[in-house]
Amino acid sequence: MKRGRIILTDTWRGRDCAVLITDGAVQDLLVDADTDTPRPGAIYRAKTLRPMKGQGGLTLDLGTGKRGYLRHAKGIRPGQVMLVQVTSFAGSGKASPVTPKLIFKGRYAAVTPGTPGWNLARRIRNEAERDRLNGLVLEGMDGAAPNLGLIIRSAADGTEDRQIAEDIATVRRLAEAVVEDVNGPPQLLVDAPTAEHAARRDWPAPDEVLREAGCLANLGLDEVLDDLFHPAAPLPGGGMLVIEPTTAFVAVDVNTGGDTSFAAGLKANLGVAQELPRQLRLRGLGGQIVVDMAPMAQKERCLVADAFRKSLRADRIETRIVGWTSLGHLELQRKRVRIPLTLALGKTSGRPA
Repeated sequence: MKRGRIILTDTWRGRDCAVLITDGAVQDLLVDADTDTPRPGAIYRAKTLRPMKGQGGLTLDLGTGKRGYLRHAKGIRPGQVMLVQVTSFAGSGKASPVTPKLIFKGRYAAVTPGTPGWNLARRIRNEAERDRLNGLVLEGMDGAAPNLGLIIRSAADGTEDRQIAEDIATVRRLAEAVVEDVNGPPQLLVDAPTAEHAARRDWPAPDEVLREAGCLANLGLDEVLDDLFHPAAPLPGGGMLVIEPTTAFVAVDVNTGGDTSFAAGLKANLGVAQELPRQLRLRGLGGQIVVDMAPMAQKERCLVADAFRKSLRADRIETRIVGWTSLGHLELQRKRVRIPLTLALGKTSGRPA
């Protein structure tokens, strides 16, 4: 397979999907979910229901039998109509976590109602470029409501004026239309992006895009993706990790494989620090992650934690290192921004035949 970055859109196991390949390795996967569960990013007109005593939150009616949960609900009364956005995936039978702080994302810009002002991505450091982008913001937000904010995303760095201006205008129009649509029954106003849309919006610019039907199978990637249904995955430099989601958390076991050297445990643990974020991303897993490390000296934990920090900085999904347990397990807290792959494909468990 060619080196460089390739975005591929096709159908996999009956669902539309987008695949990001970098130097021949699958780095990311998005699948249009086969579920009616509210998806992260979707915006609803909701009606507040009963408060959750002792928790400081309340439930909301999102329409068509769906429920949302607002954690911080001080000053919000039952029966109030409000706009909310789904922040993370909820498990079966649970209300979807939502927030009243909406964000409308484009590839180059994001509009934030209720958060006035504008900001440029910190990755854009060149002063001349920042001045150029500030000028585009002034033009694009001219005449906008004072409560609308704007964020220029890092993808705008070096992009043509026309493309950025069009993106700002498109996202601004959508935001203005939605924030005015506050009257009426609970219902979905803006659906979460499709796999292809999210790939075009959020992934780095590719060297090549493949959209032909069957290109996934032609490159042999359908078999590679099928391996994601198997709990075991190889580690760089040898060893293996086993990923098993449970109702409460995701359990990860690290094995050294056939390596019996003195440093085998440390090598395997450094390998899992490099590989685990990718595996969680491809499998759509989040929440509490508990990693049962291979045996190593306690003084080596700082090396493994530093390796995890470096790897997680390159991951778009927010993941926090909670710390080490008395048994030597490493605990992570990962935002549930994706539906688990098995649920997205309408499968309960097991590897496809």
